Amino acid sequence: MPTLSNAARSAAVDASVDRLNNGSGAGKIRIYSGTKPAGPDTAITSQTLLAEFTLSDPVAAAASNGVKTLSGTPKTTTGLAAGTAAWFRAVDSNNVAEIDGTVGTSGADLILNTLTVSVGLNLELTSGSFTQPA
Repeated sequence: MPTLSNAARSAAVDASVDRLNNGSGAGKIRIYSGTKPAGPDTAITSQTLLAEFTLSDPVAAAASNGVKTLSGTPKTTTGLAAGTAAWFRAVDSNNVAEIDGTVGTSGADLILNTLTVSVGLNLELTSGSFTQPA
């Protein structure tokens, strides 16, 4: 398998994540329970939307060494449904799915203050980053 330079990794992750800036407004990160689909092109079926965060616009500064970090964190929202956060889908302002990823309280693409989401209670997106492997 080929490997990429840091510059190429950064360009690749910039191009992918910057798609969340498409449309006239800010993109969103949607937190779901259930099994993560094969990818953003796969429809959501039985998964439950637990919460939604509005992203900064633009979503992030330029990548460094293949890592692009979300701007404007921490972000707070309230739970829409009760459940255990299992994964996220990021969409642009036209609701086009661009990125699916992991959530956790550590060691995940997006860091939440808790994985237990309750209706009407605050949920915090502490930080988030996207990495393009070498």
